[in-house]
Amino acid sequence: MPLLPVAAGIVLVLVLVLVVRLDAFLALLLAAVAVGGLAGMAPLAVLDSVLRGIGATLGNVVLVLVFGAMLGRLLEESGAAATLGTRLTRAFGPGRAPLAMAATGLLVGLPMLYNAGFLVLVPLVYALGAASGLPLLYLGVPLAAALSVAHGFLPPHPAPTFVAFAYGASVHSTLLVGLVAAVPAALVGGVLFGARLRHVHWARPIAPDAAPDASPEATPDATAAPSAPPGLAVSALTTLVPVLLMLLGAVVDVAAGTAALDPVRDGATFEGRLAAAVPEPGVRRLVVAGKLLGNANVALLVAVLVGLHTLGTRRGRSMEALMRSMGRAVGSIAMIVLVIAAGGALSQVLRDGGAADYVARQARGLRLDPLLLAFGVAAALRLAVGSATVAALTTAGIVAPLGASSGTPPELLVLATGAGSLMFSHFNDTGFWMFREYFQLTIRQTFATWSVMELLVALVGLTVALGLRALGSHPPG
Repeated sequence: MPLLPVAAGIVLVLVLVLVVRLDAFLALLLAAVAVGGLAGMAPLAVLDSVLRGIGATLGNVVLVLVFGAMLGRLLEESGAAATLGTRLTRAFGPGRAPLAMAATGLLVGLPMLYNAGFLVLVPLVYALGAASGLPLLYLGVPLAAALSVAHGFLPPHPAPTFVAFAYGASVHSTLLVGLVAAVPAALVGGVLFGARLRHVHWARPIAPDAAPDASPEATPDATAAPSAPPGLAVSALTTLVPVLLMLLGAVVDVAAGTAALDPVRDGATFEGRLAAAVPEPGVRRLVVAGKLLGNANVALLVAVLVGLHTLGTRRGRSMEALMRSMGRAVGSIAMIVLVIAAGGALSQVLRDGGAADYVARQARGLRLDPLLLAFGVAAALRLAVGSATVAALTTAGIVAPLGASSGTPPELLVLATGAGSLMFSHFNDTGFWMFREYFQLTIRQTFATWSVMELLVALVGLTVALGLRALGSHPPG
C-alpha cells in the first residue's frame, strides 16, 4: 500500500491541531477515519478498527494513568513533593544545588505529570535562589530537564506507557531502560548545561499574582494539605513504592529466566510455558508473585493505597476528603486518556489498513535503522505538533511493525521514540511557554535555555539506546 494514506493522516493531524486549533483527541480520531478510508477500508471496517484500537489501548494503560494521577495528587496536596525537594537540597548542600534539583525532578517526576511537578517545585527554585544568590536558571534548568526526562522516558507517564504496549515491550523493563537513560540525560541536559548558566542572571521570579493559568491537573488544592508536611522517609517511600515493585518484578524475572513470559501477551498458554520454564513449584509461585507485584497496574494501585494511609488518613485527613481529591485527580487527566485512546485508534487503523506493514517492508528494503527511524519520526512530529505525547503516539503506530520484525529490543525502541518526542521544542509547545513565563525570559533566551536543554536530553536518550544495543546489555523484555 502506498504511503499516501499515512502522509495524508499526518498532514490532517497537523492542520487540525495547528490551523483549526482542534484538540489532539479529535484530530487523531478524525485522522484515523481518514487513513482508513484512503487505505480502501470499508466504512464499517474502519469503525470496527477504531473501536478495537481504543478498547485495546485503554485496557492496557487506563489504570496506570488513573493510579499515577492519584498518587501524584497525594504527593502534591500533602506537601511530600516539596519535602523531597527541600530535604534533598539540604542533603546535597549549596555547592551541589543543581544536582539536588535534578534528583528532586527525577523523584517527583516519576508519578507526577510534568506541569504538576514543575508548578509544585518552581517555588523551591525561587527560594533556593534567593537564599543562596545563585542564578535561577542555574537551578531551574536541572529541575526542568529531570522532569522532562521522566515525562518522555519513564512509565507510568502516558506516552512511554502507551508506546511500551504498542511495541510489545515489558513495562518494568522499559522502566529499567528509561532509568539507565534518565540519569545521564538529566546530568547532561540539566546539570552540565545548567553549569554554563552559572553567571547568567536573565531569569527572575514571577510575581504570584502574575502567574499564568495552570492546567487543572497542575493546580493544587491549597486547603487539602495538613499544616505540617510529611517527613523525608515517608515522602520518599511513598513516591518510590511503584518503582521498587516494578524493579522487584524485573529482578525476579531475570533471576528465574522468565522475562520473555508475559501473562497478558501469552494468554492461555502462559501457565504451560511457565511450568516448562520453571519446573519447581515454589520458584514458580515466586515468579508469579513477582510478575503480579511488578505489573505497573498493581504496583501503582499498591502505591495509591500506601499513600492514602501515609499521606492521608495517618495525617488526619478523612477518607471522604481523600476520595474527593482522587476524583478531581482522575477528572484532570480525562483529556489525556482520550488523546491516548485516539492514538490507539490511529495505530490500529494503520495496522488493519496495511500502512504499517508497508512502512515496515519499505524500511527493511532501505535498511533503515529502527532506532533512528523511531527517533527521527518522533522528532519531526514534535517539531510540527509541539506535543511530545502526540508525537510519541503517532510514531508508535508507524514504527511498531518494523520494530517487531527487526529484532531490535522493544524497550530500546520505546526509549528512542520518547527521546525523539522531546527533541524540538518551540512556540507550539506549552512547556516552552511555561518555562518562559515562570522565569520571565525573552523568546531568544527561552530558545537558548529550554529548547537547547530539550535537544540535549533527546540526544542523550538516543545515544543511550544505541549504546545499549551495541553492548547487547538491556533488561530483557
